Amino acid sequence: MATPPPAPYTISVPEPHLQKLKRKLADAEYPDELDARDQWQYGAPLADVKRLAKYWENGFDWRKAEAQMNELPNFREKVAVEGFGELDVHFVHQRSEVEGAIPLLFCHGWPGSFLEVTKLLPLLRGSADTPAFHIVAPSLPNFGFSQKIVQPGFALPHYAETCHNLMLSLGYPQYVTQGGDWGFYITRALGVLYPSHVLASHINMVRANPPTLSTSPLLTLQHALTPYSAAEQAGLERSRWFVDQGQAYRLLQATKPQTLAYAFADSPVALLAWIYEKLHDWTDAYPWTDDEILTWVSIYYFSTAGPNAHIRIYYEAQHNSTAQFPDRERASQWVDGVKLGLAHFPRELSVVPRIWGRTLGPVVYESENERGGHFAAWENPRVIAGDLQKMFGNGGPCYGIVEGKNGF
Repeated sequence: MATPPPAPYTISVPEPHLQKLKRKLADAEYPDELDARDQWQYGAPLADVKRLAKYWENGFDWRKAEAQMNELPNFREKVAVEGFGELDVHFVHQRSEVEGAIPLLFCHGWPGSFLEVTKLLPLLRGSADTPAFHIVAPSLPNFGFSQKIVQPGFALPHYAETCHNLMLSLGYPQYVTQGGDWGFYITRALGVLYPSHVLASHINMVRANPPTLSTSPLLTLQHALTPYSAAEQAGLERSRWFVDQGQAYRLLQATKPQTLAYAFADSPVALLAWIYEKLHDWTDAYPWTDDEILTWVSIYYFSTAGPNAHIRIYYEAQHNSTAQFPDRERASQWVDGVKLGLAHFPRELSVVPRIWGRTLGPVVYESENERGGHFAAWENPRVIAGDLQKMFGNGGPCYGIVEGKNGF
């Protein structure tokens, strides 16, 4: 019997939730700050956060943003995950009418959402010269408009299982993936756990280590004989900046998420400042508008799972292991059989020498970009779309990798 199509979904935040947000913003109290010329070295500047909070309270039109998101092909589907029952998963699904279109799973990270796929949708419809894609972009559990997980232990393999079973339920037994941030880790887990289904992957956050003699003797020799370019040296500096100055959030979220959750559950200003800092620090001078920032933050604030559940992924990923995926570091090791495309951006959080990336798996495509940061699909959608078109288009290294008809 044919699998029934998923149910369409309409994003609709109840009006009392909007009014409660406005009351909380009106009653917000703010800290002082040092009399410093550069406030960003201490965190999100007071003037910026006050301006954004007041606009969130009095000017920002969530209903307009909601209507724009509802123009996307939104759906919800029950997805079975072993040990956790059936999860209610929200996702965007742009199904192509082109014969032989390629099923593509787009996996977001933190503090992103399904919204990041928006700019890719019109670029990947296909043409006489470029391949077409069926695009599936879920809200990960605990994010956006997917279900909250209240049972401990929902770690990377479970996020991967959610995405995999969603693709199967949509009639895509073989597919390709694209991701950054947690999308990097989850799509890498998919390659480890479901290698006969995940045929290729494109990533825009390259978390890799130097080659070693025990795992990559030829690469190790090449690495020893090849000096780093100026761009690679600058990339290593960027990576060191993140380790030294930019990862306090990760340590908190990965060790004591419940304590931090009280701030997000009670204070929309706390959530705003926490995410706004990342939108600023993690991009390459991207010209964020106030409406963009507040739409991103509002998706977290109005999340089906609540405004604090999203940070639990950090703890669960670090404290739960399986034989096949013992920890996050497994994502930065060789994954066999999944053809790999890499996109390098100078303002990413992890900017590694090109040869390091080749320790991840069979790299068949790379792009080196002069500008761009962490949220590549939002900052540089034409680069990501172009990479996918070159990887999977006629003459590309992954041309014809998915055979036959796909989809319900």
